[in-house]
Amino acid sequence: MDYGVEIREIPMSLRSSLDAIDGLLSANNLRRDEMSVYYGIFDSEDTLVGGGGLDTRHGIIKCVAISPDYRGSGVANSLISRLRAEARLHGFNRITVSTKPEYEVLFRDLAFHPVGSTDEAVLLESTARGLKDYLESLSAHRKAGRNGIIVMNANPFTIGHRYLVASSAAKVDNLYVLVVEDDRSIFPYSIRRKMVEKGTGDLPNVTVLSTGAYSVSTETFPSYFLKQRDDATDVSIKLDLDIFVRHIAPALGATVRFAGSEPADPLTARYNELMAEILPKHGIEFREIERIGDSGSLVVSASRLRKYLADGEFEDALGIYGSDPAILLAWLARNALTAELDLTPKPGLVDRHDNGAHTDMDYRLMLRSIDALTPGLMEIAAETGSEPNIDAGIRTENHMFEATNGINTHKGAIFAMGLTLYCANKLIRHGRRLTPESLSMEIAAAAAGLKGGHNTHGETVRKNTCSKAGALEMARSGYASLFNSWLPFLRSNRNGQLALHRLLLKIITELDDTNVLHRAGESGAAWLRNRAGEVLENCSLASVEALNRDCIERNISPGGAADMLALTILIDSIVLQ
Repeated sequence: MDYGVEIREIPMSLRSSLDAIDGLLSANNLRRDEMSVYYGIFDSEDTLVGGGGLDTRHGIIKCVAISPDYRGSGVANSLISRLRAEARLHGFNRITVSTKPEYEVLFRDLAFHPVGSTDEAVLLESTARGLKDYLESLSAHRKAGRNGIIVMNANPFTIGHRYLVASSAAKVDNLYVLVVEDDRSIFPYSIRRKMVEKGTGDLPNVTVLSTGAYSVSTETFPSYFLKQRDDATDVSIKLDLDIFVRHIAPALGATVRFAGSEPADPLTARYNELMAEILPKHGIEFREIERIGDSGSLVVSASRLRKYLADGEFEDALGIYGSDPAILLAWLARNALTAELDLTPKPGLVDRHDNGAHTDMDYRLMLRSIDALTPGLMEIAAETGSEPNIDAGIRTENHMFEATNGINTHKGAIFAMGLTLYCANKLIRHGRRLTPESLSMEIAAAAAGLKGGHNTHGETVRKNTCSKAGALEMARSGYASLFNSWLPFLRSNRNGQLALHRLLLKIITELDDTNVLHRAGESGAAWLRNRAGEVLENCSLASVEALNRDCIERNISPGGAADMLALTILIDSIVLQ
């Protein structure tokens, strides 16, 4: 039969297009989900008779709906093939689809493989090895005895998480803590997993593993990341638990799953309710561990810890944090570097809109650099010796160069931030409060012990960073300008859209920046200081952008000021107000 249909992309930016998609989905008892593109099937009269969408951030086919008259036709296969091709264009070799059970045969015929199912939904993936490889990786850690599982996001790891793990580990021979791998949390997976590993490292029967894409992920439980409970929530939870009981628990030989009680979050509370209902039907015990409170009887939660951090209450955050402070400090440094990079516009510097006066680096390269150096900053911060770990600093530089193909993106920042993180963690270890005065003095003392020879990290950075006198000399002053001028300026001018722009301009007016001197000489440096001062007096996005254009024309990039901006943001986030 010649259906005379056409498959074409529907522009999702138009309200009329969204209404047409919603009408199709509603007629098939579906609703529109988060998607990047949507392809429609149109009949000879240009009526929308089917369609399917793709989430191009995660490689997930969504919202497939086909009118009954067309479900047995080849056009359905053509639609899915078009979506698979679109996914491949976005770099996805493994594609998943969550759809209604009546479409399972369609996807099986197109070489999709089932992962989990409920009465309302089925999840399939485009490779036969995906789930199989993951289960084999779990089975490699399986041990004999009574085995239990905890699935946690740990965003971030608190003393409450630690209590849950320790209490659960005491009830089994082996406990497997599966950390949610999906990177849709404030803390990325690599940092969350490191927190859990460090926070439970003293418990001999605990093994930390990953959920992969098969538990509490964008594919199995998208509502978790939206933190909303609606009529689709139970379907997602049941699908997630079906995969757990049929695949994950057997791979680890687990007969019990633990979770903390949930007094505040309705979504997590519902997840616990359904675990208590579903798991015993499959021979798996569910044990809910009562949440702990702090000395003030407030329930310890990751959301509360995140609020402390957002409000600049680092000392309070440490009070309920459950892992190595070095990891938390490195995350804050990563955030500070990202905040500097994201600030747009900036004079002569890489930002979201342009590359400034640089021809060898761009926004994506800078992001790769930040990701590459974060583990090194963690290592530097964790040093417990009497002085910073110079070798760790050099290794961090090397990781940066590997990520950037030899381009110096953050060499100065590695030195300044690494030294600051080491000193901050040293104060924490010794039970001293992080005040501006104590941190400045600790930095000065640590920098005094660094030598300036060619083989030291201090000398390497001194040639490439922010002060005419050298990075080492600035550090030996305890970053006096930062603590005496830039930090107070930020704290008294933090409100408003242009707070960080104004801080950057102030730093430029006060800093002898060797990056500027190298590119423009003394006259160019004086010009930039004067122009930055003028813009600071009447700061606007337009005036900063005009300064950016002037810097690009003059080939000026105040990279040292950018490093000091990031360092000021970091120190503001950790020292007492």
